[in-house]
Amino acid sequence: MRPASPHEIIEVCQAQELGVFDQLSRRNTVAAATGNMVWVGRVISFLLSLVFAMSALMKLRGGAEVTQGMAHLGLPESLTMPLAVLEISCVVIYLIPATSVLGAILLTGYMGGAICTHLRVGDPFFIQIAVGMVIWLGLYLRENRLKGLIPLRTP
Repeated sequence: MRPASPHEIIEVCQAQELGVFDQLSRRNTVAAATGNMVWVGRVISFLLSLVFAMSALMKLRGGAEVTQGMAHLGLPESLTMPLAVLEISCVVIYLIPATSVLGAILLTGYMGGAICTHLRVGDPFFIQIAVGMVIWLGLYLRENRLKGLIPLRTP
């Protein structure tokens, strides 16, 4: 290793004055906070998955409320079982880390169908939009690959 030239020493000093090293230390702080964000994302994803699992279990159990709900939405009662299986399948795919992005895409499509169904009968559909956003929020916080695709700017 050769000794640093005076020119290189000046460049390092100027970089220190410009705060380049402060930016590097901020990156370390962000990396430390990332561990907490991953856990927040996992909790969000888990709670959302419980909501979908509860919905699927209600469809599997059947009952008067499910029958009335399906009739109100204009869906035949014979779709109850396939919708429940679809929901459970999408949630399982969403919870497996290797297939979580595919699961988020499938759940988003499922929510898109729910939005169209509610829109068709004149029901409010804001909750379905919020659920779709939370699907991706939970995944964004727990999946580092998405941070490279969808970078958030920092001041």
